[in-house]
Amino acid sequence: MSEIFELFAAAIPGTERALHDELRELGFSSVRLNRGGIPFRGPLEDGWRACLESRISTRIQAMMLRFPAPDQDALYDGVRKVDWTPYISHKTTISVSSVCNASSINHSGFAALKTKDAIVDQIRAKGGRRPSVAKDDPDVRVFLYILKDRAAVYLDMSGDALHRRGYRVQTGEAPLKETLASAMLRLSGWDRKTPLIDPMCGSGTIAIEAAQWAANIAPGLARERFGFERWANFGKEEEQLMRELRGKLRSSVMGQVPRIVAGDIDADVLEIAKKNARSARVKLAFKHRALEDMQVSDHYTTIVTNPPYDARMDADLEYCRGITTAFSRLHGWRVALLAGSPDYEKTMSIEPALKIRIPNGDIKCDFLVYDVE
Repeated sequence: MSEIFELFAAAIPGTERALHDELRELGFSSVRLNRGGIPFRGPLEDGWRACLESRISTRIQAMMLRFPAPDQDALYDGVRKVDWTPYISHKTTISVSSVCNASSINHSGFAALKTKDAIVDQIRAKGGRRPSVAKDDPDVRVFLYILKDRAAVYLDMSGDALHRRGYRVQTGEAPLKETLASAMLRLSGWDRKTPLIDPMCGSGTIAIEAAQWAANIAPGLARERFGFERWANFGKEEEQLMRELRGKLRSSVMGQVPRIVAGDIDADVLEIAKKNARSARVKLAFKHRALEDMQVSDHYTTIVTNPPYDARMDADLEYCRGITTAFSRLHGWRVALLAGSPDYEKTMSIEPALKIRIPNGDIKCDFLVYDVE
């Protein structure tokens, strides 16, 4: 654990600033703002903790080596310079993914194959047997990035993507990823102390993530295991350290949280949100009502929501105007929404205080924050 690694927290595009601020708040070292994700430095144990504590990162990786890769031989030789035996044995299964940009090696499948060959050849040369490749649920995942003939090889620490918290037992139509919901909450400026409502909550993801954040419940505590727990060098001592880390995080959970409300006009969808909240072990209030029925006197101060849009659900210009008209009545509130249609911004009566382009899957969206006066 004494060796210092360059670690990388991957992010949904547009959420990098939120992730940067989160990692600094969590006390990680050498955190730098970067496109596509946030680099930081520390022992592998810091990577464990990032997997457990980061609400916004989609995946944590450990950088193993950077090297020139102008051709296939240089790529093969560079990958073999890494000592893979602490992480991979003949008993583990592996997968390799790659991305190539502006390089002589421009076929990602070929680059992944050469990387895999270098790894398994090294393991076989040292132990006589080679690991197997598994496309589904491998023990160890390796990522290769080649940009302008320079390669970087990363070892995945997360396993399944970090948005898979483990609490969602059922989803509604077009569910929002938990990591994106958490980024929206931080970018909205919510202080974790004042009341918050998602009036179009769907399966409840935003409200649940808000409650867990306010209660300091580490998002990875519900996960059975992470990728690093399947590495060859993860033994009894590491298992004990991980138990102690989980125990420390459980002991830091806070009991008192502000009033957080999940509301929706669809009673069936609201039942799904209730089931997910129980699974996540958070306490929410639930409101079965239309957005148009909300009043300033409701005593909330912040809305964070993911309203319908036509690429995702049936939402036309008049529908968007109805929603923004309801928002515009809430004087003194902060309203933050992920808009997959330009009609939301077009029909809102005021200019946004913040606008960030953030994709929701393959849908181009704008995250809009309004201070309604």
